[in-house]
Amino acid sequence: MGIDPGTNFMGYAIIRTLGKTKKPQLVVSGVLDIDKVTDPYIKLQRIFRRTLQVIDSYHPDELAIEAQFFGKNVQSMLKLGRAQGVAIAAALQRDIPIFEYAPKKIKMSVTGSGTASKEQIALLLGKFMEINTTSDALDETDAIAIAYCHHLQGGLPTSGSPRCKDWSDYIKQNPDKVK
Repeated sequence: MGIDPGTNFMGYAIIRTLGKTKKPQLVVSGVLDIDKVTDPYIKLQRIFRRTLQVIDSYHPDELAIEAQFFGKNVQSMLKLGRAQGVAIAAALQRDIPIFEYAPKKIKMSVTGSGTASKEQIALLLGKFMEINTTSDALDETDAIAIAYCHHLQGGLPTSGSPRCKDWSDYIKQNPDKVK
């Protein structure tokens, strides 16, 4: 499960891997829209509840979440940390292991560039798996990217295979996993 935490919009996605190729498939994704909710504590409650609903409906094995990053506004960072914390608490409530990824790591995993735009990420995700999101659902595609990044971290060369040094090396070593 991937979560893109936010205090106005929270993206979530569940992917699964099946078969020998371990090619990921999107199971469900969406956005919790709490932009019009004015009470910050009700926002946190809704994030917690929606995260639990998705967990209880789809029973993910792990939760990958975007780590906080320092921006220009400290207050925004604190609010984001709260949103992240309640999503993590929901997963911990169900004994689901948590994995955090820095935004740059997620971008690098999906696009090969740590400075890629949200639009570039969304475009490339469509090449790796079938996704049905609208172009304005960037929080949703971010959540898919987080789940996909986690998949790649767990799915990169196993037992005896050399680790990939970058995205192009991964493509060379795993042509069957990329469209």
